[in-house]
Amino acid sequence: MPRSAAQVCRASNSRCETLLGLSGTQPRSSPVRTHPPYPSLRHFLDWCAATGQFRQVPDPVSVRHRMTAVHRAVLEAGGPVLQFDRPVLDDGRISDIPVVANLFGTADRAAAGLGVSQSQLDDLGAFLAALRSPAPPDGLRDALSRWPMLKAALAARPKMVKTAPVQAVIHEGPEASLSNLPVQTHWPGDAGPLITWPVVITRPHGSAPENVSGYNAGVYRTQVLDRSQLIMRWLPHRGGAAHHRSWARQGEPMPAAVVLGADPATLLSAALPLPETVSELAFAGALGGARPRLTACKTIPLMVPADAEIVLEGWVSPDETAPEGPFGDHTGYYNPTEPFPVMQVSAVTRRENPLYLSTYTGRPPDEPAIIGEVFNRLALPAIQAQIPEIRDLWLPPAACSYRIAIVSIDKRYPGQARRVMMALWGMLPQFSYTKIMIAVDADTDPRKWDDIAWVLATRMDPSRDVMILENTPMDYLDFASPQPGLAGKIGIDATTKTGSETSREWGQVMQGAPQDQAFAADLVARLMPELRG
Repeated sequence: MPRSAAQVCRASNSRCETLLGLSGTQPRSSPVRTHPPYPSLRHFLDWCAATGQFRQVPDPVSVRHRMTAVHRAVLEAGGPVLQFDRPVLDDGRISDIPVVANLFGTADRAAAGLGVSQSQLDDLGAFLAALRSPAPPDGLRDALSRWPMLKAALAARPKMVKTAPVQAVIHEGPEASLSNLPVQTHWPGDAGPLITWPVVITRPHGSAPENVSGYNAGVYRTQVLDRSQLIMRWLPHRGGAAHHRSWARQGEPMPAAVVLGADPATLLSAALPLPETVSELAFAGALGGARPRLTACKTIPLMVPADAEIVLEGWVSPDETAPEGPFGDHTGYYNPTEPFPVMQVSAVTRRENPLYLSTYTGRPPDEPAIIGEVFNRLALPAIQAQIPEIRDLWLPPAACSYRIAIVSIDKRYPGQARRVMMALWGMLPQFSYTKIMIAVDADTDPRKWDDIAWVLATRMDPSRDVMILENTPMDYLDFASPQPGLAGKIGIDATTKTGSETSREWGQVMQGAPQDQAFAADLVARLMPELRG
């Protein structure tokens, strides 16, 4: 390795490991990202427009219910990004801030936000898994081949800037009003306007504002309470909630920034279920292919993305709460009203002509479900690194993206399917909310319901192959649970039984000979080309 690169590596190694949680597997020898960096939302919208995936809506459209109806119709048709140029506010005014919706309304665009095509998602997942767990280099040649990994790690180091586009216009104190933002009220039963694509940035009590490696960036539903107050809805296990508890224990308000319209890498990093030790802002640098640009807030001790569209600065009370909801949620039901912390807005900063990024949540399909499918593929290599016998894993979007999981495995010994299911439930907090797990053999495509139905009917006995767990953690939005936040789980072993798992001789799967299948495929292709594919 050249001396300068070696010096950079030594100087930044510990910091990069802290930022990214680096610790085993060889990464690819070349960068996976094929898209150019998108340092801002606008750069990504330019790409969407250039590829025919962007449409402006010149008609006045109300932010109350109707914008969601239009968005849903376009998303279900696999349509483009929408920019509503004339949002109609609740009081009848036309907002001068356009609303951008359906940003990741297709898997292609969600993958593009990560810098790759859909066909490269598996490669990106493998690269990110290797980035998190690099093996020690074996000699000079191997060290040089690791340069893409080093480059990605260095890209995670934020660049601090004093002048930021997001602070071109600054309103502080009484002028920091939320009333001009085109915040949507999505469903008829919603309690009021709801910010649905915020990247909420927080830090733990006692940390320094410049120590961004300790920051948390999460996408938390944020209700507009009035012109200067928000309600922060974060579940207890999320990073923002943990940070808030650290400030509340000291009886102090917590600084928080609500970033609206961040670049795609930051948006997707904030939504990814990253380990607690990994900084989302740093990970965005590795994903985005460029060092994230941060700037100091004007009224609170925090750093925020310099190229965002809008930032709401403020303080979250250590003890004041307000009833949040009801709101339509990803389950397809309205969630109950519950108390969550109140944030007092101290400043609103924005670009000269900002855009407001929004989405809706509801019964799939919706953007979170589409993003979840992409994340499913992205996370598979990291899961396989922990549980190598897993061949594939599918979380059906129709099942709220995580309530059901089908896992295919290379089965080699009795009881292996149960071990894998138990390992998944205990591996990541997100799997603790998966209440139905089905294990299948490697010859079964977990994405084909007909195949799943067949193996359930032919390889599973309810008296032997069903595992029931009681009183386990569950998403409190699951109304089927006997108690909020506590429910049962079921694991179904639909694999071929082997060894001590059965006392009967197992049946043989019927399958044509390869040469006969090849003959049939050639004959059909020649005589009936309309059946090809």
